[in-house]
Amino acid sequence: MQPKEQKQSPQLDMFRKRLGNMLNHQHELYRLAGLIEWEVFEREFGELYSENGRPGIPIRLMAGLTYLGHAFGISDEEVVRRWVENPYWQFFCGEEYFRHDFPIDPSSLSRWRKRIGEKGSELILKITLSVGLRSGAVRESSLERITVDTTVQPKAVAFPTDSRLYNRSRERLVKLAAKNGVDLRQSYSRLGVQALLKAGRYLHARQGKRARREIRKLKTFLGRVYRDILRKIDGRQDIKPVFQPELLLAARLLSQEKKDKNKLYSLHAPEVECIAKGKAHKKYEFGVKVSIAATNRDNFVVGMFAEHGNPYDGHTLSKALEQVERITGETIERGFVDRGYRGHGIAKPEIFISGRRRGMTPQLKKELKRRSAIEPVIGHMKADGKLGRNHLLGELGDKINALLCGAGHNIRLILKKLREIFLFIVLVKWSRETRYSDPWHPGDEFMAAIG
Repeated sequence: MQPKEQKQSPQLDMFRKRLGNMLNHQHELYRLAGLIEWEVFEREFGELYSENGRPGIPIRLMAGLTYLGHAFGISDEEVVRRWVENPYWQFFCGEEYFRHDFPIDPSSLSRWRKRIGEKGSELILKITLSVGLRSGAVRESSLERITVDTTVQPKAVAFPTDSRLYNRSRERLVKLAAKNGVDLRQSYSRLGVQALLKAGRYLHARQGKRARREIRKLKTFLGRVYRDILRKIDGRQDIKPVFQPELLLAARLLSQEKKDKNKLYSLHAPEVECIAKGKAHKKYEFGVKVSIAATNRDNFVVGMFAEHGNPYDGHTLSKALEQVERITGETIERGFVDRGYRGHGIAKPEIFISGRRRGMTPQLKKELKRRSAIEPVIGHMKADGKLGRNHLLGELGDKINALLCGAGHNIRLILKKLREIFLFIVLVKWSRETRYSDPWHPGDEFMAAIG
């Protein structure tokens, strides 16, 4: 059913004080709540709800919790827990009076992300752009010149090893067989654990021949359980669809070789890819490639998407430019990329690759030099946001998390800008109040500097 609207009651509560009267109106979250067009979410996401059933959770509450979770880089459980303790967070999410109970179950945020999908997540990112323009965190003229780069969004998976994958696949098949009443000839529960421990110990001791022997044992155990289940469920159409996904993963795992492409690296996240980074501290990362587009001047994220299949960087550039123009509504004049985009084949807008020397004016040189400023943007999204480890399920989870990480980064920039404005007002007020009371103080130099 359609969610309830969070309307301010005209009648005052005698025993409670409104949050708007309690809070500091110059606080960055209080001001940010007034800059966001919440009615856009009500209008766009309201169509995703049916007319039957109980009333849904207010859309502003869900959108506000999503912004807060990605802006501060905390989990769904943590953002709900902190919401109860923080009156500014409650006001930001549309509450009129302070609440002492949890607003929702944290699992409701997972279901809401599935409901809005990739398109709704892009809208959440787009709204931060309009808020950034109003707050001054980004200039409208900056939208014509962007910097594009790619990075890896690691998935929340364990480091893949053959021994662990073989043993884990066998355990999942055995558990599924016990749940559906399939009597196995042998489960290898004890022998599998022993072989896994021995393989790890031999590898640690650099005894490769013994380790490979134990890994072959684990593969044999998995193959026996796999074939045993195939024999037992043959002709049983009632439980065959239940085993089909796990059997396909086991068959894929048993057939893959060392040099194969599109290998299986995780059983609960088969979409995970191995992406070589060429860095000394981390040669490979397991996740999905993400393209990031930010303004060249303000480092404001104006485009972000996850692309599966580990494509070449130049093949993602056209999609990145199209997304930026769709979000900003502006025509891109210049784009700045690194040398990994050589051979992109795009004629318009003009793309400047790092290291270019021919036909460069002083202004272009300055803008191309700022191309590297997107690297700390990526670092902040990984350290302060949720780009460093994605816990959302499936390929859709990869795309949604990438877009929301961009929105969280923009919210952090907007909050920083609002804090700077508030600090500037405080300093001006302090300087004007004290400049005539002392014969000399630092406020004179400050007022002279700002005119």
